Amino acid sequence: MEDTRENEQLTPSGYDPDFLPTRLPLPRPPRAVRELAYPRFSVLLDPVRALAAVTGVNIDGATVRELPRTGEWQLDPRIGADEQAGPEVYTRNDLDRGHLVRRRDPGWGDVEEARAATEATFFYPNAAPQAAGFNQSKELWLGLEDHVLEYAEATGQRVSVFTAPVLGDDDPPYRGIRIPLHFWKIAAWEGQEGLAAAGFVLDQSELVETSEGMLAAPPLGAFRTFQVPIAEIARMTGVDVGMLAGADVLARRTTRPTEWIALRSTGDIALQ
Repeated sequence: MEDTRENEQLTPSGYDPDFLPTRLPLPRPPRAVRELAYPRFSVLLDPVRALAAVTGVNIDGATVRELPRTGEWQLDPRIGADEQAGPEVYTRNDLDRGHLVRRRDPGWGDVEEARAATEATFFYPNAAPQAAGFNQSKELWLGLEDHVLEYAEATGQRVSVFTAPVLGDDDPPYRGIRIPLHFWKIAAWEGQEGLAAAGFVLDQSELVETSEGMLAAPPLGAFRTFQVPIAEIARMTGVDVGMLAGADVLARRTTRPTEWIALRSTGDIALQ
């Protein structure tokens, strides 16, 4: 049974726009949202779609802790159950509760604070339905923050990451919500020449088929991960990314401003 009690340790500090040397406001979607603060991260929840339109988390790579997995998925008591995609979406099917802010990302610094922050990632506004079944591409998606953190160690060891589903009008309906076909992520850090950022998209469109009320079995290799110009993410989502588009490292490397680069390994990622 799902535990809907409020986590007593939750301290809603939220995403900090001054975490990096360059002030970086949380990207904003064009629609009305509920702003939910959690320890070291925030969720901008679209109450109509019952899914996040934007999440933002601050990660201090120098003090990240490897903590045991604790916490259980629960509804956020601050908002109505009808405004968050809850347990009924994920039962008896091939859908995972996909963390948008990863469990370990806010888990840094003081042990108790780190544990409270990791447990807060289990509130349903921080979840979005992803097709089950891991392959190399999905594992690459889940490891993007780690790769950016490793790169940033030479500078500030701090990264801010923004992640959400692309809330498309043509997303297929399922159990009272619409299943997103794409997810986006933007990682930002302080480079040698100031703010730097990289954008990514996960495509799960080949995995989702809800016309019969069921989900397709995952075909081999159906998750696809791309590095994408941040301006393209803004165009796809309508999200105001502010100065992130101008800090895009990919835009500095290519003369094709809309090019998507398929990623097969971390070696394909452009971070400078």
